[in-house]
Amino acid sequence: MIQISLLSPSAKADSLAYQLAYAAQAVAAVRAGHALPQALAQIFARSDAPAPARGAIQDLSYRAMRRLGLTDALLSLLANKPPQPDVLHGLLVSALALLVEDDEAGYDSFTVVNQAVEAAAISPEMSFAKGVVNAILRRFLREKATLMPQATKTPPGTWNYPTWWIDRLKAAYPEQWQAILHAGNQAPPLTLRVNRRRASVTEYLAELQQAGIGARQVGPYAVRLDQPTPVQQIPGFAAGLVSVQDAAAQLAAPLLDVADGMRVLDACAAPGGKAGHLLELADLDLLALDHDSRRLQRIAENLERLHLRASLVTGDARQDDWWDGQPFDRILADVPCTASGIVRRHPDIRWLRRKTDTAQLATLSAQILDKLWQMLRPNGKLLLVTCSLWPQESEQQAIAFAQKHNAIRLPAPGQLLPTADAEAEADADHDGLFYALFQKPGA
Repeated sequence: MIQISLLSPSAKADSLAYQLAYAAQAVAAVRAGHALPQALAQIFARSDAPAPARGAIQDLSYRAMRRLGLTDALLSLLANKPPQPDVLHGLLVSALALLVEDDEAGYDSFTVVNQAVEAAAISPEMSFAKGVVNAILRRFLREKATLMPQATKTPPGTWNYPTWWIDRLKAAYPEQWQAILHAGNQAPPLTLRVNRRRASVTEYLAELQQAGIGARQVGPYAVRLDQPTPVQQIPGFAAGLVSVQDAAAQLAAPLLDVADGMRVLDACAAPGGKAGHLLELADLDLLALDHDSRRLQRIAENLERLHLRASLVTGDARQDDWWDGQPFDRILADVPCTASGIVRRHPDIRWLRRKTDTAQLATLSAQILDKLWQMLRPNGKLLLVTCSLWPQESEQQAIAFAQKHNAIRLPAPGQLLPTADAEAEADADHDGLFYALFQKPGA
């Protein structure tokens, strides 16, 4: 259960203090083992924060996650013992994340300190610590030139990832590991998928230009906005002209080579981005499967917005009790994984994952693949997708699967490493996904 405490009635939603105080609660929730999006959702539901404040709270929370290794290292130098309760730790790392990159954050240093002290004052759990917050942050400003080199002596302080994560990347990608870590610390772009049933990319780019929104094409149906924009303000979003989907994720549906009339399974389908893309490409008999009925509701909402239809079924992809026995022509297996390839979108993942998670999730995914293969008709195709960088979940999984089932491996991108270069060529700014495509031998 995520604990959310309401602020003093005197707190003003448009103040940095208000926003820091709730960001502190979100960071504390991650420290307690909760995912950041769920923590923010509960904060917004309980606090009734207006839209501008929600955006600011989210930005502060995500910024804190991307700088947590450094700010934790700084706190170990600035405080005699770890700050308690966790929400006080959350406030200090959120404020320090602004102070270590004050050229980017848009706040002057003394404003950050004063508003952090005010955030403690308006928070029931932290009002006792106003003096502590003031002393720690002002000491940092005085000694910043000395403290920063000390804090970056360790790998987490330098790269803002756990040591085991850094070591694993070095082993898997000895030449690219630094670029991968750097990409994961950048804020992601907002990339859209144009619904080909409703508009062409050229037509939609013209609509964006008319609305004064800069954008460029970065894939067959992909458009990246120059600046992230709330979906409510994106032309045509509510009407189903576009969906939010990373450029790498948009490769999945075309790889399955679907055609009208095919029976298609999207296993582990939530939130439904790839299901929507498949249905935009062809008139399909598509079944979207997920183990969580609440997540299926998100698929239903997304498909309704796109004016598309699919059968939605709650079930465990490791079992077949939900299956009617009729084989599928195509299966999309976006299997559970550590999500290590999408940390720029979910920077809390690096702090929530454990070193042992990879093996456990690889075993779970193998069980799902084994079961799904039984449901594929001869000559049908199955696409394995993960958003992981760890070979045990991706290439090693694909090799073992092909050998076990005598599956024919077809051309596919394989491991895409995350990149972050908005000024480079179209394919140079995307998440880290893995693709392996298999065909079942004919009967």
